[in-house]
Amino acid sequence: MSSTPPPADRPHPPRTAAVIPAAGRGVRLGPGAPKALRALGGTPMLIHAIRAMAASRAVSLVVVVAPPDGAPEVKHLLDEHALPERTDYLVVPGGETRQESVRLGLEALPEDIAVVLVHDAARPLVPVDTVDAVAAAVRDGAPAVVPALPLADTVKEVEPAATPGEPEPVLATPVRARLRAVQTPQGFDRDTLERAHAEVAVDGEGATDDAGMVERLGRPVVVVPGHEEAFKVTRPLDLVLAEAVLARRRANDGF
Repeated sequence: MSSTPPPADRPHPPRTAAVIPAAGRGVRLGPGAPKALRALGGTPMLIHAIRAMAASRAVSLVVVVAPPDGAPEVKHLLDEHALPERTDYLVVPGGETRQESVRLGLEALPEDIAVVLVHDAARPLVPVDTVDAVAAAVRDGAPAVVPALPLADTVKEVEPAATPGEPEPVLATPVRARLRAVQTPQGFDRDTLERAHAEVAVDGEGATDDAGMVERLGRPVVVVPGHEEAFKVTRPLDLVLAEAVLARRRANDGF
């Protein structure tokens, strides 16, 4: 007689969720709609970002953290656009800071979520291979994973000028071979990320991303290869580049 429990009694395997904080206004793109709701190829960047996460078969839930008073609008936005049906979607109100918004997204996760990806809504064109690589590295045992690219430019550490536009003295030139430009999604063991948000306070001199918070816990963070198309849309010129990438994808791949 088989000792395998019936399907109803079999525990569900741990799942992976993506949290997308989208509560910021994106002032560097100028006045108007919040950055995540700006159109890219006729579709809001947020929808592109959600589709990018849902394209990974590793991701079974996408949690969108909306502006504090904008959850109904974002829910309506999701209803208006076609999204992969095998993925679940949840919209929750965010906070006043990115850290608070990510924490609220974490609090909304079901208990069976073991791996969490945190993705910028302003990185709408991240390829699915990058998402898969981050999720796989966490499942293989890394407590925190970031996709990143080597830097093409030499970087200088400077003493910031007291008055914007004034000359700034150079303090040091870091070794470029050891530097990486970090992207998202960043991936985490859920317990590690929840501990970071519970114990680490982000200030002006501290961590600027979730992986940095994990570093401040003393936990290891590893890097996997990023992708040049996972750039962040922050300035008007970035939006022009994103439109060009999207047009090329549609022409070449039927994206």
